[in-house]
Amino acid sequence: MGKSESQMDMVERNPPKPKKSWQSWTSLEIGLTTIVVLLLIVVVALIALYATRKDQTCTTPSCVSAAARIIGNMDQAVDPCNNFYEYACGGWLKKHIIPETSSRYSTFDILRDELEVILKDVLEKPDNGDPEAIQKAKSLYKSCTNQTAIENKGGEPLISMLADIFEWPVATDNWDKTYGGNWTLEDVIGKLNAKYGKRVVIDFFVGTDDKNSNVHIIHIDQPGLGLPSRDYYECTGAYKEACEAYTVFMANVVTLVRKDRGLNVSHTEIKNEMNTVLQLEKDIANATTKSEDRTDPNQLYNKMILSQVANNFSLEVNATLFNWIGFVNQILSTVSLEVTGSEPVIVYAPDYLKKLAPILAKYKPRDIQNYIIWRQVMDLVGSLSSAYKETRAAFRKALYGTTSESTVWRKCANYVNNNMDKAVGRLYVDTAFAGESKQMVEELIEQIREVFVQNLHELSWMDQETKVKAEDKARAIRQRIGYPPDLKDNAKLDAEYKDLHFIIDEYFENILQNMQWGQKKNLQKLREKVNKEVWISGAAVVNAFYSSSRNQIVFPAGILQPPFFGQGQPSALNFGAIGMVIGHEITHGFDDNGRNFDKDGNLLDWWTQQSAKNFKNLSQCVVYEYGNFSWDLAGGQHLSGINTLGENIADNGGIRQAYKAYQLHVKKSGKDGLLPGIDLNHNQLFFLNFAQVWCGIYRPEYAVNSIKTDVHSPGKFRVLGSLQNFEEFSNAFHCIKNEYMNPEKKCRVW
Repeated sequence: MGKSESQMDMVERNPPKPKKSWQSWTSLEIGLTTIVVLLLIVVVALIALYATRKDQTCTTPSCVSAAARIIGNMDQAVDPCNNFYEYACGGWLKKHIIPETSSRYSTFDILRDELEVILKDVLEKPDNGDPEAIQKAKSLYKSCTNQTAIENKGGEPLISMLADIFEWPVATDNWDKTYGGNWTLEDVIGKLNAKYGKRVVIDFFVGTDDKNSNVHIIHIDQPGLGLPSRDYYECTGAYKEACEAYTVFMANVVTLVRKDRGLNVSHTEIKNEMNTVLQLEKDIANATTKSEDRTDPNQLYNKMILSQVANNFSLEVNATLFNWIGFVNQILSTVSLEVTGSEPVIVYAPDYLKKLAPILAKYKPRDIQNYIIWRQVMDLVGSLSSAYKETRAAFRKALYGTTSESTVWRKCANYVNNNMDKAVGRLYVDTAFAGESKQMVEELIEQIREVFVQNLHELSWMDQETKVKAEDKARAIRQRIGYPPDLKDNAKLDAEYKDLHFIIDEYFENILQNMQWGQKKNLQKLREKVNKEVWISGAAVVNAFYSSSRNQIVFPAGILQPPFFGQGQPSALNFGAIGMVIGHEITHGFDDNGRNFDKDGNLLDWWTQQSAKNFKNLSQCVVYEYGNFSWDLAGGQHLSGINTLGENIADNGGIRQAYKAYQLHVKKSGKDGLLPGIDLNHNQLFFLNFAQVWCGIYRPEYAVNSIKTDVHSPGKFRVLGSLQNFEEFSNAFHCIKNEYMNPEKKCRVW
């Protein structure tokens, strides 16, 4: 280290005295000198030792904080080779409990909670010359938190909406006489879709043409369901409580609406009608194709013209033929567009549409209308008064295990962020994002991309022709980091939300306005070229994304914070967390879904036949491995190796690429200091920080739910599966062959 100013001044003010000659020294002086010399040698040695230790241990605030976090999360009594998840997360699991408002609690959820606190703060700040878009976001937030106005209105906003969508038969009187004679299926589902973007019975939307990623096209698909998946409609075993709670939820809402209208309430009649609704939805659910049979985008892609849709999928309700062209034009009339029978359409679910016809023939218009309106109402109950919110308590408990509602401010911050992500993203970035981290993440992406390319050329199962195209695709992946540049442009931000006008004491109406605005934006795209520069995520999000149609990876500002990423924390931690996430997203371009799209985002088979066959064989190993994990929280159910395949391939590829990139980084730049208080080397810290990203706990109800609906494996199995397959992990922790974390059979695709 250099001398300070005061040290330098001291030397100049006290020049050394003239030295004595050797011959003039006495024996006493010689003895004293020897002692001094020895003392100096000891001091120098101690200084050297201290300096060495200082070089090897990082004592900056970032490192001390990281060390405290990591030590606190660990259970060092567990053998890392026996169960690395417990070793890495055992401490975390012991000291955390799931909040009553949550179905799970994890590292991700903690970061999201912290982000929401920031959003609360910025959304509640008074206007200080904010851009108009920011003012609108704050007005929407205020309307959501204005509980007095929401309570005073009761069910009135919902009742007003029902009149606009041909009413709810079970919640009013004389529906059959007033509407039944003129009711058509295309009218009601067309209006719901056109005005509110609600897709019931038939899913209609405008999206990118899979085979021509520069063009938007109409898609027709099977619909979503009121319960989490078609398995729930078995209504037995683990799903019995959910089915019963679902029916009670329906009946309770209907009862409230009738009371608010001053109508008589017959619980028996209401229950009978809603049981019919459940039976209709059960028939629809059973007609849908299971998610594990919808993983190949080539099989989903069925392109035809609209007149062929009408011919191939004839539907009839109450002796009235479903008018496909009229249905589509009713939706598009919202944006003044009109199509003919020659309009190209992609049908994702031909089998479902064929099975739908006999189902609809079984039910009366009244029953079908009851179901359709219920699906619109159930999503809006949480935006009404507390009496309406309470109707879903048992249902929420059955699906998620939660026993109380989220705090109002938290729910409202999330709602505004989800619906005005650019405006909220601007507020978040201005407050909490260190822009200089963008360059560091750019460098990490390039390092990991290079490793992916290197790994490609080491693979024995892929031939050279396919490797060349895979490299082209990898190099063509475009990254988006932090936030879009135009987020800081006030004029563009204001233009984005120019058609929104919120009223502070009209929250429900503001929600409907948002629905209408969002659906118009979607429908208008039909005649527009796809803008591949548009970000697929907001900035205030703790997550990362890959888009196959854009061949784009996105790392929003919200995820660029510890433990994922920190400018001051050792590189081993950054590579183990955000590095793995980067590798994960890159690998998504080459998983069981992404591999079907070329470098420009088009659905195109660029693989040789043999390489494709080898990929499928290697993928089957991953399917089998994860499908053999059973989850005690889900009653011992096994994971779906098929539904989670893409994410598992991405996890396994991501950890390999990040680790290799870290090794190359060390060779080039040297090792960082170790963390204080942890007797682990850099490689071990890499794996430890990776694992701790996935520390989390679940409620049993949500475990049952997620095992059927989540394309990700639970955090525990994301850690165990990917590390069991990675020999470098076993080397780092000296795990011997056939220990749990070092099985003899390992799966590897990338």
